[in-house]
Amino acid sequence: MKVAVYITGGIAAYKAVNVVRLLQKNGHTVRVGMTKNSQNFVGSQTLAALSKYPVLDDLWEKEAQISHIELADWSDAAIVVPADANIIGKMAQGLADDAVSTTLLATNAPKFVVPAMNVHMWENPALQRNLKLLKDDGVQILDPDNGRLAEGYRGKGRMPEPDKIYQWFIESMTKDLPLQGKKILVTAGGTREQIDPVRFIGNNSSGKMGLALATQAAKLGAKVDLVYGQVSVPLPTNRQIKVHAIKSTEDLLTKVKELFKDEDALIMAAAPADFRPKKYIDHKIKKQKDIDDFQIEFEKTPDILKTIGQLKNKNQLVIGFAAETNDLLENAEKKLTNKKADYIIANDVSKGVFGSDENEVVILTKDGRQTRLPKMTKVELAKKILELTIEKKNKD
Repeated sequence: MKVAVYITGGIAAYKAVNVVRLLQKNGHTVRVGMTKNSQNFVGSQTLAALSKYPVLDDLWEKEAQISHIELADWSDAAIVVPADANIIGKMAQGLADDAVSTTLLATNAPKFVVPAMNVHMWENPALQRNLKLLKDDGVQILDPDNGRLAEGYRGKGRMPEPDKIYQWFIESMTKDLPLQGKKILVTAGGTREQIDPVRFIGNNSSGKMGLALATQAAKLGAKVDLVYGQVSVPLPTNRQIKVHAIKSTEDLLTKVKELFKDEDALIMAAAPADFRPKKYIDHKIKKQKDIDDFQIEFEKTPDILKTIGQLKNKNQLVIGFAAETNDLLENAEKKLTNKKADYIIANDVSKGVFGSDENEVVILTKDGRQTRLPKMTKVELAKKILELTIEKKNKD
């Protein structure tokens, strides 16, 4: 998970270092934003060294990208720790006058706030009103502990220990996730069928659709097995996703058959080759002066979706893709019937879909329904497709 940690002014800021370390220890990628006041208690270089990313603390640094928007879009979750009364007020009222408050206002990911302050500030009606506004907006709040405060007396306002903060954050992130406890197998990218040691037959699949599906399934709580071939975009780093590399269509079938028996659903977004060279030549094919033509004989590759459709049990869901250049719905209907899939996602790949960030599809179901979706990003489409998995889970 990609977690943005925002540190604000208060003596408890030093404890935030251990929160960052705990997140990293448990496999999360962390970036940090700091208010100017927080740097009176802990230096930004410390957090930069730990996170391996520059600390965001200035809106006016001269960079090519808009740094606060980039960080807001990057985050799967945002934790404000410690949250002083100032940032709580800004978040509640929608104010944005520094790097931290501006980034938080632009963040659509779940937000978690860990207040820490003097007991009298904590009990102030204005602060409590602001906390209520945040709760009404869906922000998660962890109440401070009772204990000895920096002022030398006891009261409520002490920041909880990092272990408690981390446990609360993880439990809050995972509760009520619709695919919690489910295992989803996703395939992505194209396959390569070797002609000789240096040449192969492939296709233009980028893997973006499959990778988006794997990422979104993990965000919804699923444990994901991602089987990928040739992809042109970075693989996800979510610890809920286990990656398996393959090369050929035969490799893909072997891996999918191995994994599928323990899965709740297969989403077959990969683009396996339909044919492979009948004979592999074990040396590089050379040009010859007296030969102008070269012929390769092809044979069919295994039909993965059909094979798995015959293996699945009544509790397993199989979703396939039909990438067509003509007769889209007719070909998709045949595929739905012949492959024994539960759903087919039909898309016209003659319109520059390969490598694009967007797609336009028709979802076909085995009970005869057809749902045409407008053009949307592949991330948005992944969410729509995963709703099918959630729908089946709710029926079971």
